[in-house]
Amino acid sequence: MFKNSSQSRRRFLYIGLSSLAGATALAVVKNSNPMYLSHALDNPKRDFQVAGLASLSKRAAAKGLIYGVACGRDVLASDKNLQASIVRQCGVLTPENELKWQFVRPRPDVFDFSRADWIAGFARTHNMLFRGHALVWHEQLPEWFKEVVNRQNAEKFLVEHITTVTKHYAGKIHSWDVVNEAIKPDDGLKSGLRQTPWLKFLGPDYIELAYRVAAQADPKAMLVYNENGLEHNAPEYEVKRTAVLKLLERLKSRGTPIHALGIQSHLLGDASLNPKKLRNFLSNVASLGLKIIISELDVTDQKLPSDTVVRDRIVAAKYEDYLSVVLDERAVIAVLTWGLSDKYSWLSKFGSRSDGAPVRPLPLDLNFKSKLAWNGIARAFDKAPKR
Repeated sequence: MFKNSSQSRRRFLYIGLSSLAGATALAVVKNSNPMYLSHALDNPKRDFQVAGLASLSKRAAAKGLIYGVACGRDVLASDKNLQASIVRQCGVLTPENELKWQFVRPRPDVFDFSRADWIAGFARTHNMLFRGHALVWHEQLPEWFKEVVNRQNAEKFLVEHITTVTKHYAGKIHSWDVVNEAIKPDDGLKSGLRQTPWLKFLGPDYIELAYRVAAQADPKAMLVYNENGLEHNAPEYEVKRTAVLKLLERLKSRGTPIHALGIQSHLLGDASLNPKKLRNFLSNVASLGLKIIISELDVTDQKLPSDTVVRDRIVAAKYEDYLSVVLDERAVIAVLTWGLSDKYSWLSKFGSRSDGAPVRPLPLDLNFKSKLAWNGIARAFDKAPKR
């Protein structure tokens, strides 16, 4: 269902997964004892009750927030239950893959918007906002890219691509993830930038160039920098937060038309959060005059107990605890989960469990019934300060 959409993109989550967790969680994972794990992470007395029957989008809207999801065209077009659930629960929709280079530009001189247009039409029909993801990324490039793009023509291809795609949706889109995942301190560059084809061909100014071209093509769209690996308490996350903040400071100091940071938030169910560090980071981002979007939220339950009652409580607690921290920052304007139902989660393939049990990372179960994860999100919205 996801083809190669997320494997490379989120590989860092699964290469040395335990090394990214906090010390306590690391010990829990190595112990591999479900009873110990549930004791360490689960509070069976925790209350997940919510008041009323309002949808997630209505609860978010009551606080000046937007809630929505990412979804692929094929599953959305073929599953009426999914359609009904998204219409009921969501206020914004973004394509999982359909606006990435691989899908929207099958040949150097051909653009194909048919799949993304279908999703945009669905959103418009149901009075939902539409988000674009992503204009510049080092993954999911078409096969022709390596053969055709080089130092001499890379700027031409980049400018042409951003201009064509953003103009196609100009005036019809809420926001664009203009540049996606450009930071990777492990690559060893002083700037913290990830070594990508764009960096190789154009140097670090390709990032600023992308925003200026997008702003010229669609002056009304919110332009977002989208990044992963910013949430947890391990040193790797702190290093990456620092590098991202430095990138944002550089862009703002140069007058780059960037409006928001997208924090992907693919949370690890067994990893710890540091509320103080996270709040400080969000505050620093907001101090630059930027909005914040939680852009790809879900909770990996790969290392959690097989008991679904225990597992669901841990996942729900992670949602509520994380969102309770980030929503305290009024610069946060939107929350999107990477999918709505467990039936279509990318983690079914790329974050599968060793016990073979179905993953349960999203607000709705396989039958589109709300789980405690839904309650955790709803409670965080209900408690959030108004924007």
